[in-house]
Amino acid sequence: MNSMFTRIVRILLGLILVVFGLNKLMPSPFIPLPQLPPDAAAFMTSLASTGYVLKVVGILEVVIGALLLLKKWVAFALILLAPISLNILLFHMFLDASGMAVAIVIAALNGILIYKHWSQYRSLFL
Repeated sequence: MNSMFTRIVRILLGLILVVFGLNKLMPSPFIPLPQLPPDAAAFMTSLASTGYVLKVVGILEVVIGALLLLKKWVAFALILLAPISLNILLFHMFLDASGMAVAIVIAALNGILIYKHWSQYRSLFL
């Protein structure tokens, strides 16, 4: 679990989550948002209109990213991230294929780390 590869994957995923999470929380994003296809734009507009969904996701991403960077409760952070990374992947698969590469990277990094920490999840499946 403590190999250099695992450490690099954990830190990379943590940095991605912190940056994109903070971008969601800022009044004016520091990473410009791309032009979305109509269906994706409608979906994101509906999430933004709730007033809380994107903020909660942003907070979760920052917290999960910080846990990964600090190497605290990594197995717990990865389980919290699993539904978020799945939704990122599905959003780009069905609504905005232009961001598919980033979605695959996030899902793959999460999957690699879950695999590397599988011994901590084993008791959940017995």
